[in-house]
Amino acid sequence: MSQTMKPATAASKLGILLTAAPEEFQSTPISRADLDALRADPPEWLVELRRNGPFPRDVVAAKLGVSKSGLARGGLIDPLDADQIGVLLADPPEWLIRERETQRNTIAENERLRTRND
Repeated sequence: MSQTMKPATAASKLGILLTAAPEEFQSTPISRADLDALRADPPEWLVELRRNGPFPRDVVAAKLGVSKSGLARGGLIDPLDADQIGVLLADPPEWLIRERETQRNTIAENERLRTRND
């Protein structure tokens, strides 16, 4: 018997927003083989979602170079698409500049602590 996962889990593993996926994907358990097939040969809808969004919060945060908490502090709670992210990156608001700096500092400090402990 093949092990299956909830559509939300599969969407997370694919880096897509579940609510933007086709209804059939949203309502059907996904087997590991199905997930591997989607990764190996993604259908057009998956290619389009990965390219243009809307993107889940973790992907938006990574594209903007901030944490998910930083998104919340900046007031971004809704999913964003590629165009919306592009606008923010082209002319970053003050909160985004501040959160990117916070993220850089956090990463640098974690790296410093890791190398100190090695």
